[in-house]
Amino acid sequence: MSSQRGNVARTRTQKYQNSRAFKNDMHDKSSKIKMINNLCPEGICHRCKEIIEWKIKYKKYKPLSQPATCVRCHDKTVKRAYYTVCQPCATEAKVCAKCNTKQENIVKPGPSEQEKMLQDGQLKFELKQLKERQRRSFFRHIEKGESPSVALEAASATLDEKSFDGDETTDDDETSNDEEYCRS
Repeated sequence: MSSQRGNVARTRTQKYQNSRAFKNDMHDKSSKIKMINNLCPEGICHRCKEIIEWKIKYKKYKPLSQPATCVRCHDKTVKRAYYTVCQPCATEAKVCAKCNTKQENIVKPGPSEQEKMLQDGQLKFELKQLKERQRRSFFRHIEKGESPSVALEAASATLDEKSFDGDETTDDDETSNDEEYCRS
């Protein structure tokens, strides 16, 4: 490749190809890397989300050691790296927490760890209260991709409808079916 002005087109192909994709935890299995891999960017626009996901994927993400200063309230309340606005200010002003621009499509922050634990405990309790058929129906709904709360309602509702339809059968019908099965 020449340094001649305007002659920047390469004529040959790439000499060395990567045989495997990059893994950011291949040689480093520390808790810091695990924590970084489990991060999910929230409260930011899709462009900023892709930027932070790229940094995480290629081991360029450097977490904060101390809280940073928010550009709106000027308090040290920014807990995540590369963010410029704290979460309360960002939700109040409906701006991206990283680029501080007004966006319509902002990735909503999920529930906190305490709220997740509370919801999981409540879900486990409700699952223990269900009958076996309802529990299996619940897991089928989960496999379809429904949220746990919707799946729980659907499982209990569909089985309640089936129990009303199934009450019309008599004992005579059941015995005749059993006798036919034994004969064959």
